[in-house]
Order: sequence, then C-alpha cells, then structure tokens
Amino acid sequence: MAGLRTVTAIGLALAALALAGTDVTHMVAGAMAAMVGTFAIREKTVRGQGLTLALGLPVALAAMALGALLHPYVVAGDLFFVALIFGAVYSRRFGDRGTALGLIGFQIYFVSLFVNASVSQLPRLFATLAVAFACSAVARFLLVPETPQRVLGRLREAFRARLAQLVTAQTRLLDAPPEELDDVLDELRRNTARLHETALMIQARLEDGTRDEATAALIQRRVADAEVAAERLGMLLLTARSAERADTLTLHLPGAPVPAAGRLLPREDETTATLRRDLGALHLMVARPADANRGTAVAHVRNRLLGYRDEESIPPGATLAAQDVFRGIGEAARAVMGLRLALDGPQDESDDSPATTRSREEFDAEDVSITAEKQAPAATEEPTGLRRPTTRAAFQVAVGSALAIVGGEFLSSQRWYWAVLTCWVVFLNTASTGEIVVKGYRRLLGTVLGVVAGVALAGAVGNQTGLAFVLVLLCVFAMFFTAPLSYALMSFFVTAMLGLLYTLLNTYSFDVLVLRIEETALGAACGIIAAMLVLPVRTDRRTDELLAAVLERLGDVVAGAVEQLSGGPAMDLLDKARDLDTALDDLRASIQPLTHPITPLRERRQTARYLVALLETSAYHARSLAATAELVPYSKRVGADPRLGRAARRIAHNIDVLVAHVNETDTSGSVESGASIAAMLETDGLGVPAANTVTFRVLRHLQRLDEGITGLARPLDVPVGPRR
Repeated sequence: MAGLRTVTAIGLALAALALAGTDVTHMVAGAMAAMVGTFAIREKTVRGQGLTLALGLPVALAAMALGALLHPYVVAGDLFFVALIFGAVYSRRFGDRGTALGLIGFQIYFVSLFVNASVSQLPRLFATLAVAFACSAVARFLLVPETPQRVLGRLREAFRARLAQLVTAQTRLLDAPPEELDDVLDELRRNTARLHETALMIQARLEDGTRDEATAALIQRRVADAEVAAERLGMLLLTARSAERADTLTLHLPGAPVPAAGRLLPREDETTATLRRDLGALHLMVARPADANRGTAVAHVRNRLLGYRDEESIPPGATLAAQDVFRGIGEAARAVMGLRLALDGPQDESDDSPATTRSREEFDAEDVSITAEKQAPAATEEPTGLRRPTTRAAFQVAVGSALAIVGGEFLSSQRWYWAVLTCWVVFLNTASTGEIVVKGYRRLLGTVLGVVAGVALAGAVGNQTGLAFVLVLLCVFAMFFTAPLSYALMSFFVTAMLGLLYTLLNTYSFDVLVLRIEETALGAACGIIAAMLVLPVRTDRRTDELLAAVLERLGDVVAGAVEQLSGGPAMDLLDKARDLDTALDDLRASIQPLTHPITPLRERRQTARYLVALLETSAYHARSLAATAELVPYSKRVGADPRLGRAARRIAHNIDVLVAHVNETDTSGSVESGASIAAMLETDGLGVPAANTVTFRVLRHLQRLDEGITGLARPLDVPVGPRR
C-alpha cells in the first residue's frame, strides 16, 4: 500500500507538471519531492498525517531555498549540509513527526543538489514543490487513503489468511512421509512465524484502529487465543506422529532434532482419516467468509469440532496422543469462533449445538474481564545526554557525513552527495556497529547489481521520456514492495531508478554509474568508521542489553501468569506478553550481524540462532500461560491452583540468575536444576492433575519453560547445579 500510494503521488505530480509544460528537470524534482512527501510520513492517524504534511511543505521550501542560495559557496554549503544532517537525525527523538520533518528537510536539500538548483530557478522550484505536496495529499487522503481502521481491517484479513495457511501446513504434517518431514517442518515454521508477525502488527494498530479500549482489548484477547491454539495444535500433531513428545524447539529452530517416527499414524487408518477431515473442516471455518450463516457447512463443522472439547465426543479408538490432537482441534475451533465474534460481531445461533452454546456462554463470561480498567504502563527511565540513541546517532552521522563530503569531493566535485546519502541511510534503523556494517554491505551489493540494470535500462529507454518515467514508477513501487524483504534488493531498484533519472537529465554515462558505486562504497566506509570511532555501540553490548530486556519481560509474564493462576489478582497479562514479543523482535534484529552469512565465526552464529530459538519457545509457553491465566476467574473450566506458585519459584530464580549474568551485576549465581515441575507438586500428597485438565496443561508449559531457561545457561556460560 505504501508503494501504491507513493507511485500514485508521483504519477499525479508528473501529470500535473506535464500539463503545465514543465521541463524535464523540474519534473524530476517534482517526482522526487512527491516521493519524499509521501513515504516520509508514517503517523497513524489521518489528522496527524495531514498536520505533518502541512508542516513538511515550508520545511521543503526552506531546504530548497538554502540549497540554491548556498550552491555557489562550497564550504558554507558543506557545513550547512552537515548541520542539517545532525538536526534531521536528532529530530527523531520527537517521534514520527520529528522523524518525518527531518527526513523531508534532508531529502529536499539532496534534491536541490541533484538538479543543481539555482536562485533564478527558485520560483519554479517552489511551485514544483507545492504541486508535489498537493499531489501527495490527494494520493494519501483521496485516492489511496490510509486510515487506522482500514489498516487494521486489512491486517485482520491477513491474520485469517495466515491462520488458514498454517492449518494447511499442519494437514501436510499429518500425512508427510519421513523423507519429506524436514520440508514440511520448514513450511510449518515459516507459517507459524508469519502468523505471529501478523498478530504483532495487529497489536500495534489496535489503539488507533478501534473505536474504544474495550473493543481493542477484545480483539487482542481473541487474536492471542487463536495464535496460541494454532501453534499448540501444530505441536500436538508433531507429537502424535512421533515416538516421543515433540520439543517445542523443533518449531522454532531449523535443523533442530525431529522426534523419531516410531508412532506414525497410518495413512489409511480411521483415526488419521478423521483427523484429516477435521483439519479440513477447521480450515473451512477459518477461511469461509463472515456471511456464512444458518444452515451452512460452517455451522455444521463448527458444532462437530467444538464437540471435541467434551471427552465423550473424542473417538475412543484413538491413541492418547491422537486424543490430544482432537482436543487441540476443538480448542482451535473455539479460538476461531471467538475470533469471528470479535471481528464480525454477533452471529446466528439457531443452528448451535450444546457444545457451541456452552462456548458462547464462556465467551460472555470471559468478556467481563475486558471491561476492567487497564493498568497504566510502568514508567521507564529514558537515557539522557549522549546516552540517548538519537543524540548519539546524530553525532555519528554528522562525523560520517563530513568524512563522506571530503572523500566524495576527491572522487567527484559534482556528485559527492551520493557518498553522503549512503552514509545517511546506513544509520537509519540501526543501533550498533555490526548492524551498520551489514547494512553498508547490503547497500553496496544492491548498488553494484543496480548499476548493471541501469546500463540495460538506459540503453532500452533511449530518448523516450514517457517510457523512462513509467519505468521509474515501477522501480519506486518495487523499492517499497521489497524493502521489508531485502535491503540489498531495495538498493538495487534505487540504483536502477537513478540510472533512469540520469537518462532523463541527459547526464547518463557508464562512468557516472561507476562513480555511483565508488561513492556508495565511500559512504558506507565513512559510516562504519564513524560508528566505530564516535560514541560506538558494540554489537555484543547491544545484544546483551536486549537479551536482558527479553529475560526480564519473560520473567514478568511468567510471574504474572502464575500469580493469577494461583488465585492472585487479575492483571493485564496480554500486554505484558506483547511487550515480551516486541523485545524479542528487537533482539532478533540486533543479532543479524552475528548470524549473517558473511560472519566468519560459524560457531558464534549457530550459538546466536540457538539462543534466539530457545527464547522463542519460552515466549510461546509464556504466551500460552498468559492466555490461560486471563480466563481466571471468569471461566468455569479454569480454576486457580495455589500450588502453581511454589512450582514456578525455580523458574523465577533461574531467570534472575541469567539476567544478573548478562548484565554482569552478579556472576556468582548458578541456574538450578532438579526434579520436574510436576514432581514438585507431589510433595503435598494431592498428586499431579489428570492429563486432560487445564491445570496439567499449565504444568506442561511450566515444565517446558523450566527446561528452556535451563537450556539458556549453556550458551550464556552460566553454571548449572542442583538446588541448594
């Protein structure tokens, strides 16, 4: 949608300028300004977008005027450019609006350099900028509108589609022969991760995209239920077709040991056929449009699948593991039904079975908790001075840009600004030296390949201005479409587009594109040097900080869930779980320099991947605990058990030990190991709950958490010993 909106804005600007008889140089300036005025604004509300766009125009006019006025004065122009870069990066501390205005100022000044703006051209350039920003507004608010409600609506449909894809992958897992199991598991991992990613995107848009806090909390609860139920169903299926209980790590780490296939479900077995049919029915329930009403197949299969929540409905000839799968299908069907109620509103109840009616009553009881007042978020201490990320990055980019200007002048007195642009972009959305190195490498790789494409496109276009602008629009759309997938690929399309723009300005030559590579390499090198020498943030320090944050949030979720499951007061556990997911995403991004293929330390790369996979499995079990604990005390099926608090003390202690080791505040502690969590409950003579109870499921999640946290000790070099 961002790519479509930007292409629409550029197309409108080009059409308007062409009708006004504008020359090609000003059309290029207008196209670049329309692109900047569209992609720079990332605010979520329509009002915020409009205000930022309105403020962006005078910022753009000032940047263009200063670029033209300082053009004859090389030293003064360079000093101002460095100051502008510092201010543009520093302004990121003021949120989305500060980031957008800083980006507009920098990019429009860059446009003035690109088109060699002069004072005599300013009136026409000002008119061009006004047209470009007006076209950006038309594209944003009329032709390709983006409102929080529309974005959330698309994400909701995307979540349903991802959920349906995951159920399809789980069906393949049921029938996959041993030789295809690795490929099927890879597909299952991808779809599980994509479902989780979509859930996080929904979480980020709930506050602005819903009409009130209660609606946002309801959707959050149902999305979390569906995500947890779907991932649990995958684990149960893997266990059912294996000789032993599957490890959750298998669903999060490629290459993890796969349980031996000693209890494969026969393909023609009656139980397998029933499971295959029911997974297909679950897929129908997920994918069928919301207007599927009374008398449809959806109502029939919904009633049948929800019946598996009652023990008497489970096929008696199934193995214990297969019975767990049937229960998992019933819980997944319940989660899908809850998701439909939250997203689509009340549905026809005339075809409900007793099991479906009971599920609806449970939803009504659970919704009571959603009307409770949400807890205020805990205040966090913000770093100040040079410790503030935006301040540090501003100094780093300013120093790197100064180096790039000096070096770029030696390469070319006309196009030195390409080195500055590269230095600028390698610092965007990076937080450590390692991330900057990887981003610089990807930028250079994409540029080299883009030069080859630029040569081919320039030869094909020739003097056909219209065709060149059409190809520019295609490259712009490809830039946005590929940006989340590959930074190198995005850089490829950027460079190919620039080759076309040079062709339009009649400044294209092979030497110019080679110079583009040289300036890109210089800019990346200057950025890396600045990151290493000016207030450096080492990759290991950054990852240690994020790892400690993940562990602390993991401890918060587990402690809160166990307290509520033990009979403690209700709290906002799903928000805590999403904070954990956000911290884990930040950690996953920060270790990319350690896991990148160019990293020479293979053992360290494998250790980093293993560490993140363990944390992902622990986060899954923590989410499951949080989702279950949220039902207490509003559900008739889930009751508090005071013994759980005692069983979870070892987990809390071990998390504290790991955090202390990572932060180097206390390295004398050791991770405790010993009897299983379930065995720890047997000391009171009440025994372990039955296998088909919710309490037993909670114990299983706690046991997996205990094992996962103990497993973190080895890669973190933390000693492990028996309880003292």
